[in-house]
Amino acid sequence: MKTTRIIYWITTGLLCALFFMGAMMYIFNYPRAESFFINLGFPTWIIYPLATLKILGVLTILTRKSIFLKEMAYAGFLFDAILALFAHIIVIDGEHMPAVFAIIFTILSWVYDRKYFGAYTQNSKPISN
Repeated sequence: MKTTRIIYWITTGLLCALFFMGAMMYIFNYPRAESFFINLGFPTWIIYPLATLKILGVLTILTRKSIFLKEMAYAGFLFDAILALFAHIIVIDGEHMPAVFAIIFTILSWVYDRKYFGAYTQNSKPISN
């Protein structure tokens, strides 16, 4: 159980740091974020909403107030990372590794969240084995 807790907190910490730092770059270094989005072919109007959702996702995962919202945050992070990975691969800009790490951290954090806190039903009650 101790190993599970350690792996969960390390992967969750790295996941949250990666997405939080990305959101901060979007907010505080908008010109750089804008050039990335233009290069990848994405609309620039989505930068601030995406930054907001990344911050809210980090808070949702760390606070665990709502199991449903936590699961949606994990799903959103995974979809965001997969989209980023393929976008960077398609434009061949060599910036795909953060997306690879995001995918790995998201999957590991989600798996170890279920191992550490237990799997949940629709009523947010642990499933007994």
